[in-house]
Amino acid sequence: MATPNLQRSNNISTDQGPGSDYAALTRTGHTVAAVALGCILVLGFLGNFLVLLVFSRFPGLRTPVSLLLINISVSDMLVCLFGTPLSFAASVRGRWLTGPHGCRWYGFCNALFGVVSLVSLSLLSFERHSALFSGVQSYPSQYRRARLAVVVSWLYSLAWTLPPLLGWSSYGPEGPGTICSVQWQRRSGSARSYIICLFIFCLLLPLVLMFFCYGRILLAVRGVERRVTSTNQSLVEWREGRVLSMVTAMVASYLLCWMPYGVVAMLASFGRPGTVPPAATLVPSLLAKTSTALNPLIYVLLNDQFSRCFFYMIRCGSEAPPFPAQPSSTRCEWPPILPTEEQKPPQDTPTPRNEAHREP
Repeated sequence: MATPNLQRSNNISTDQGPGSDYAALTRTGHTVAAVALGCILVLGFLGNFLVLLVFSRFPGLRTPVSLLLINISVSDMLVCLFGTPLSFAASVRGRWLTGPHGCRWYGFCNALFGVVSLVSLSLLSFERHSALFSGVQSYPSQYRRARLAVVVSWLYSLAWTLPPLLGWSSYGPEGPGTICSVQWQRRSGSARSYIICLFIFCLLLPLVLMFFCYGRILLAVRGVERRVTSTNQSLVEWREGRVLSMVTAMVASYLLCWMPYGVVAMLASFGRPGTVPPAATLVPSLLAKTSTALNPLIYVLLNDQFSRCFFYMIRCGSEAPPFPAQPSSTRCEWPPILPTEEQKPPQDTPTPRNEAHREP
């Protein structure tokens, strides 16, 4: 058994607090985690703040689909405000600082906002799929559906993140004791059943919905490419490449940020004891938090209208580009993929249909 001095030098997390019985991290390990969390905190806060600022400055961007983008940015911003700073401070000091109640609060908040973001990403894919395949709908009905999707994302998340506070599993320290989440390592029937349900209903189902919706969108793009004339071929190929790159980035980001977290949770719950070293659980937790910095880049800045407004705001200050009072369709959120013979856009201007404005 290590002496107290040697134990303190090698395992800063053992000082006190909820993490006192958890795995060791060296001072270097805590420093690396603190630097990573600090970068995620700064990039995530600035990225989501700029997203919300642009949406507030340019009302013409507030289409029904963009309500889900705003919801994603709000949930990610809340993680940056109420979650990441606590784990950052804990990593700087090498131990959890706010006691067991703060640990439970942290675990609940991060789970709530994280599931809201995950569900919103899948509902965003469904909304884009519906906008493409369900035909023309009235703008008020599109807004009602988008508002309903936002409400559903929060209610669904609450339904799956409140149970640990009520006795179905629990929130507590994980890994080196500087972060808190659902207690993966507990092997009771209650804890394991909760982990299974959380993995299926909050990770796999949203992923399946994204694959289905974006897969159908890509198939529609390929179908259009085979039908168009040679005059429109280069434009359709450009649009197909753009849609493919957007879909690839979205799905890859989802898998990179969240799948390691789910896999490690399942291994810790059902694998042999010691299969996942507790300190190693810090890596998927950091990857999950990275989504708060990646989402603004992938889901918003890849949008042509938003990126133009963003750079316009930087160049021109408070002056706003002209927008129509009511955009005609949510399809302006994606490059158009269904051109007709009667409307053949010039090949040197690959501009999305139903644009809200055109740059001078």
